[in-house]
This record gives sequence, C-alpha cells and structure tokens, in this order.
Amino acid sequence: MLASQIFAYAVIGLGSGALIAGVGLGVVLSYRGSGVINLAAGAIAMLAGYCYWALATGDLGVTFPMGWAITLTLLFSAAVGIVFELGVVRPLRRQAPLAKLVATLGILLSAQAAIVLAFGQTAKPQPSILPAGNVTISGVIVPDYDLWMAGIVVVVTLLVAAAYRWTRFGLGTRAAAENEAFATLFGLSPNRYSLGNTVLMALVMGLVGMLAASIAEVDPSTLVLMIVPGLAAAMFGRLTGFTTTIVAGVVIGMAESVLLYLSTQSWFPTSNGGPLPGVDELLVLLVLVAATFFRAGKIPPRGDIVEPRLPRAPRPVAPLRTAAIFVPLAAVAMWALPFGFREGLITSCIFAISLLSLVVVTGYLGQLSLVQLGLAGVAGFMVSHLFTNFGIGFPWAAILGVLGATLLGVGFGFPALRVRGVQLAVVTLAATVALETFWFSNGSWGASVTGAPVPAPSLFGFSFGTNASFHGLGGGEPSPLFGWFCLIVLVVVALLVANLRRSGLGQQMLAVRANERAAAATGVNVRNVKLTGFAIAASIAGVSGVLLSYSYGSITASSFSTLIAVGLVAFVYITGITSVPGGIFGGIIYIGGLFAYALLDWFGLQGNWLNLAVGFLVVFSLISRPEGGATFLFYGKRRHRWPRGTKSPSQDALTGREAQSGGAGRPGKSLQPVEVTP
Repeated sequence: MLASQIFAYAVIGLGSGALIAGVGLGVVLSYRGSGVINLAAGAIAMLAGYCYWALATGDLGVTFPMGWAITLTLLFSAAVGIVFELGVVRPLRRQAPLAKLVATLGILLSAQAAIVLAFGQTAKPQPSILPAGNVTISGVIVPDYDLWMAGIVVVVTLLVAAAYRWTRFGLGTRAAAENEAFATLFGLSPNRYSLGNTVLMALVMGLVGMLAASIAEVDPSTLVLMIVPGLAAAMFGRLTGFTTTIVAGVVIGMAESVLLYLSTQSWFPTSNGGPLPGVDELLVLLVLVAATFFRAGKIPPRGDIVEPRLPRAPRPVAPLRTAAIFVPLAAVAMWALPFGFREGLITSCIFAISLLSLVVVTGYLGQLSLVQLGLAGVAGFMVSHLFTNFGIGFPWAAILGVLGATLLGVGFGFPALRVRGVQLAVVTLAATVALETFWFSNGSWGASVTGAPVPAPSLFGFSFGTNASFHGLGGGEPSPLFGWFCLIVLVVVALLVANLRRSGLGQQMLAVRANERAAAATGVNVRNVKLTGFAIAASIAGVSGVLLSYSYGSITASSFSTLIAVGLVAFVYITGITSVPGGIFGGIIYIGGLFAYALLDWFGLQGNWLNLAVGFLVVFSLISRPEGGATFLFYGKRRHRWPRGTKSPSQDALTGREAQSGGAGRPGKSLQPVEVTP
C-alpha cells in the first residue's frame, strides 16, 4: 500500500518536475549561447505568465481567445529575449562571469518589482491551457495536466536537442562556445548565435510561464524562485546537457511530491503541530551541492577571446581621516533628524555592515556569496531564542549569535574549496532559500507568524535600544542612543575591513581572487585563506543580523528573504563591491535606508520603485563603471600611476625597444600608464 501511494504521488510530481526541468532547460540554453548562468530565467517565465493572464482574462480591456493569447505571449517573450541579449548579454561579453551573473540578478530584481507595481502581490488565477481531467492511480487522483506538462517539456527538449545536434545553428553554437576566435575566423558570428540562443531561451521560458497556470497560480515570487531547483537540474546536466537536465528536473519534482506525501505520516518530524517546513528546499540544496561537487568539474569552459577580470580593489587611503570627517556628521544627524529619517539612517548603518561582509567575501576574495543575509538571520534568531529559551541577554546573546553565524559561514565556505565563482553563487542562493524556509519559517527554532521577540540591548542596567528614554531633537523612536551604538559598530567594522585590505592576509585574498593556481605557486595557502575570508565575512554578517534584530524588536522569516538577499548584492555592486566606501554608500541607498525613506517621504515612492531602478542600474554600472560609483568617487583619480622609478613618455625617456614600438608594442602608440594597486 505504501509503495503504491509513493508511486502515485511521484506521478503527481511530474507536473512540478516538468516546470523545474523547463527552467533548467532555459538555464542550459543561456549558458550554451552566451556563457551566462541566467538567474533571471524564472523571472522571464513570470513575465510571460502575467502577460498571458492579462491577455486571456481581459485585464488590458480586451479579452483575447486562447490561441491569440498564446501567440502574443510568445512574441512578447521573444521581445524580452532580444532586449535581454542586446541590453545585458552583449555589452557584458568581456566582463567576468561574476559580473554577468550579477547582471541577471539585477534583471530578476527589476522584473519582480515591475510585476508588484503593475499587478500587486496577490496571486493571479488564469485559464488553464491544458486539459482539466483526472486519472486515478492506486486510489490517488492525478490531474491530467501533470501528465500533459511533462509530455510537452519532454517533446520540446527532444526538438531542441535534435536542433543542436543536426542543424547548422547547433553546430555553430558549439563552435562559438568552444573557441570564439576560431569560430570568427571561419565566418561564424558568436553574437548572432548568442542572440539566437537567448531568444530560444525566452520562448521556452514563455511556454513555461503560460503552462504554470495549470500547476499553480501566477504570483511575483514562485516562478522567480523556481530558478533554484532549475539550477540544480542544470548543474546535473553540466549546464550543457539537455536530456540529463530534463531527467534531473523531473526527478526533483517527483521527489518533492513524495516528500509531500511522507509529511502526512505520523512519524514525519513536526513543528508547532504541523509538518516540518522547508524540507523541499533542503532537498534541493543537497541535490545542488551534490551536483556541484560531482559534476562541476566536468562543465565545459568557455573559449572567450578576451580573459575577463574582476573590478580592481583599491587600497584604502587614510581611513581614520575619512572617519574623522564623516562620523561626527552622522552622529549629529542621529540626534537632529526627525524620527523617520533617523530610523532610515540607523537602517543604513546596519545594512552597510552587511554589505561590508560582501566586500570581504566577493570584493577581496572573489567568491560571490548570496547567503550573507541568511547568516545575518541566523545570528538574529539566535539572539531571540537565547533570550526567550535560556534568559541570555546582551552582550552574551549577541556574541553567541555572531559565533553561530561564523561557524555556519565557514561551513558554507567549504564548497568554495572545490568550486568557485558563479557555481558557488548558485550553491549559496539555494542555501539562502533553504535557510528562509527550513530555519526562519520554523516556529521551533525560527519564528511564528507573529515573529520572534528580541529584547532591547542593555548593559549594567542602562538600556540603549530603540525605545531608550533619551530622544532626539524631533522626539519619537528610535532613540539616538541605539543609532550611535550602530554607528560605532559600523565605524569599527569599516576600519577593520579597510585594514584587512592593507594587511598581508588581504594581499593573499587578492592573489587568490586573481589566480588561485598562481597564488598557490607563490606559497599562499589557498584553503586557509578562503576559509578565513568566509569566517570574517560571516562574522560581519552576524553582527549586522544582531543589530537588525535589536532594531526591529521582533523578527520574521520575511526580514531575511531571498529577494532581499539578492537586492543586497545588486545595491553594493552599484556603489562598489571592492571598497569600504562602496559598502557604506550601498547601505545609504538600500531599501529602508536613508535614501529610500527620503524618496518615500518627499515623493511618495515605495521601495519597489527603487528596486525597479536598481535592477537596471546594476547593468548600467557593470557596463560603464564596473568598480562602482563610490569606489570611483573615492579612488578614481588614483587609477593610473607610473611605477616608482620610471618616467612618463612626456619626459622623452623611452629607450630601446620601447621607444621603437611606441612603448606599447604597437607602432605609433604612446606608452600607456600601468594600472597598479598601491
């Protein structure tokens, strides 16, 4: 009986498995065509789903028949693909893979914000394209659309695989991916093949978005986050295999359905009277980790013409002098600003600390981690439960919370010993989703619907929380005392991160970021440097989580959601992920921060408008100013320096071979200044 029930629920999972496989297919198409791991594939499917809903239900004022609605939605998806290729993929072809991945995060953020602004947060039930009948398997009713969905995805995959194997388009795509230079010499255009693959990806995502209505309602987050299991399937397919990706996606969906059945059994672990939440997301994380460890080494490398490099990480200049100028101004502002702006400034300080953890792990170490906000949540929830369950308050709860986040951060750093760059970003994205659902949404060790209470910090009977008795010039909460506390912590963390860049460990991090093999050859212990970098970044993230929990007074899973974590990366890339000023300015403009509150108070613009703009600004910044606005503002004038002991060509000091070749290896060109990091 149990076996037959498991089989029936596995069949029910064919529909959701087909959705996962479809998203994975889109990821494979993007990587084959342009080398981009497209984290916005689910967001493109979401746009198509809403487009079909608007056309089929008359939301635009005209109700289109199903055939016309499908056709127009596919045309819309193709247009999105063209815009994505010409506006994102092509301008970033010479950028590092991490930059390309962050650009797709920006598009994901903008797409999600645009849908919320246009249609709201409420899910939209739309007419199903697939038949609505049922079949009975082992006494379990299985909807027909699950079987239809799986069949359609399999057929589409077979057609795409056949096209790649036996058509000129497929052969040209493979040639351009293996070696762009040789492909160009043979008359093949990598740009044209990239455009074709991007449009094909968008069409597949458009089909997935429309068919999703048969499986579930369309909302601003479900299809967007479907990218995580889709990535797990694509990683098993080595980002290039169609059949393996589809099989892995369907198996993941069937396994999730079986877990749903097992959760109804009496022996299944429970939390607050219900099944343990987040088991599906934890399964996807484990699958993704397994795929990364056993399949990542077999992913074919891209044969790009130019080797891309990450933005430079400038050496901080006079950080104490800079702090002496700006800190007194911020301290006065904590007291003088109205309570709303004061709250925004406090939030900016807290998120600036969180962004500084990204400066360490990504800007210095070169490892894109999307789990930093999740680590902050771990520290915040530990502070709450240490007090409510054991009566431990400040400062010991805060110290233990930071320690817990640090240990977990080191654990997430171990995959970086085997994989790096974009593959590590994929693993940490899945870890963020798993933490949000398995930990933070669990009432036993996370938070219930009403939230997890956090007591105000106090020391020797003196309270300096948001509700402290001392008020600012305009009165009201939060108290400037808590703001000054957050400001002091920010200054300490910023100085530590600045000195880390100037230290020997910081130099080793930059060496590992530039070339791990070369760093190892010079005696750098790559393993220890990576784990140390992850530990430092995790501890900084834990500090921000502790402060955030004290600021809110009660925290929920939504305080540390996946989309907020994605937004953190987007904001800091705009301001500069390789410098301390970049992290601080990123906190100022972040959602809920000082700049966002000013937009709301002065112009009535909600945070989604800022998210909409930031998504596009990320792409613009990566194209025109990869080092970020704040980094360029503080260090741009120091970009080109002549090595000590040499003279510029204006001094007519060129001799020998340099003078004969113009100093740059090209006749008629003057010697270019050398870019150095002092």
